[in-house]
Amino acid sequence: MERTFVMLKPDAVEKHIIGEVISRLEDKGLRVDAIKMTRLDEKMCREHYAHHVGKPFFGGLVRFMCSTPVVCMVLEGQNAVEVVRKLAGPTDSKKAPKGTIRGDFGTDVQANVIHASDSAETAEIEIKRFFKQNEVFNY
Repeated sequence: MERTFVMLKPDAVEKHIIGEVISRLEDKGLRVDAIKMTRLDEKMCREHYAHHVGKPFFGGLVRFMCSTPVVCMVLEGQNAVEVVRKLAGPTDSKKAPKGTIRGDFGTDVQANVIHASDSAETAEIEIKRFFKQNEVFNY
């Protein structure tokens, strides 16, 4: 079993599709080990998106990610990272096929509904960034 980190972005919250996205993830055999709604601040965005600091779109990304609450989750399942990334679809929603989360609900590269860890190693870092140890359950 593997764990991964998923964040439903502000556009998912604004579109009222949180339940739909979670259902799609659970329907793929993933279990929710942790979930919470939170509001990101600039400091957290700088940490989470450190690889984008200094890029021309970074300011807009921070404004977008801080605009409304987000939903953070830890999911567990067989090949969880790969399963979630396949279900999410390509980062650019315009290139994501129908049937993927981004293809069905996203509008572009930024407003693409979902962030998903790109590896088990990244997932571990992101889980620790957003959750305390006692907030993640194993059942």
